[in-house]
Amino acid sequence: MDLSKYLIRPNKKIKLADYSTNSSGKIKSKEQAVSLMEKNIKKMAMLQDMLYADDRYALLLIFQAMDAAGKDSAIKNVMSGLNPQGTQVFSFKQPSAEELDHDYLWRINKSLPERGRIGIFNRSHYEEVLVIRVHNAIQREKIHPSLIGEDIWKNRYRQIRDFERYLYENGTITLKFFLHISKEEQKNRFLKRIEDPTKNWKFSASDLTERAMWEEYQNVYSEAIGATSTKNSPWFVIPSDKKWFSRYVISEAIVKTLESLDITYPVMNEEQINNLTLYKNKLNEDPVE
Repeated sequence: MDLSKYLIRPNKKIKLADYSTNSSGKIKSKEQAVSLMEKNIKKMAMLQDMLYADDRYALLLIFQAMDAAGKDSAIKNVMSGLNPQGTQVFSFKQPSAEELDHDYLWRINKSLPERGRIGIFNRSHYEEVLVIRVHNAIQREKIHPSLIGEDIWKNRYRQIRDFERYLYENGTITLKFFLHISKEEQKNRFLKRIEDPTKNWKFSASDLTERAMWEEYQNVYSEAIGATSTKNSPWFVIPSDKKWFSRYVISEAIVKTLESLDITYPVMNEEQINNLTLYKNKLNEDPVE
């Protein structure tokens, strides 16, 4: 797959309206996409095992989207083959009182994956330039007024770029996925949640409040993605009206990134290999009762 059509180049101003939500590229059917994704899941499991054993890199996957775009199901399906021991998942909700007493990256730092592991963020520090901006909630954060100027958002974009560059230079590779759906598709998914008793719990009145701000969100997402997609911490804008296609693209991006890393299983020196032979002999000599 050519991922470049979904990859946002650095310093590129974008409008999400210019990007398809319904494309499925050269994939001809859901069955084909699922088959390809399952192959990627197997590759991902093997590469994760190597990443864990190598213990020099970490992989951070960030998922952002409008409500009902399929973040939860993408994480569930694409990551289904991963070893839980080497995976960390965090879902970021409204900041707690303790978190508001720190800078906005504090809770993110606490949740970063360790070397050798894959970290998954369902929403992230990007909420601080998305929800906070749309709802004009910056005044409610514990920041002195002198630090809130006209450049507050540009400053935060810079801070985020610097933060993600710091992560990269210390071995944490960051991939950011925006699951791009149409307003019509969101409506259909909301209706399904209302009509299906097993999914009623997923819907709330606040979903309609956020939906009413659709255009505002599209604008701030466009600006934030364009301002923070970098060579080493890229954004992918993925057509997500067809969940099966978005999941395949995500799996492809993860596999290609892991394959690009210089990771190997640890190689033992001659002394360690000789010791293994001794241990093997001792085990074989040990009588079984």
